[in-house]
Amino acid sequence: MNIIAVYITAKDADEARRLGQLLLEKRLVACVNIVENISSSYLWRGVIQHEQEALLIAKTRQALFPQVKRLVKENHSYDVPCINALPVLDSDESYSKWVYQETK
Repeated sequence: MNIIAVYITAKDADEARRLGQLLLEKRLVACVNIVENISSSYLWRGVIQHEQEALLIAKTRQALFPQVKRLVKENHSYDVPCINALPVLDSDESYSKWVYQETK
């Protein structure tokens, strides 16, 4: 089973929760974790930015990543949101089965 963790940054915890709720309602992910108040530094149009953001980590099937990415891009406040699929190299078999059962 090909399980991935999708790493998504959001402008704040409210946006992360809203995105997570949409992903769960569409059954594109089985679980989301939200980490509030992460400190992010990045280049934007040649200028270094320092911001507080929220991190959403969603667990899903690799095959659903294109749909996850599309939904997040359509509902995200950023022009260029961070939506990265991270491979899960190994997982508890019962957890992997649960992810597959809860996603479409």
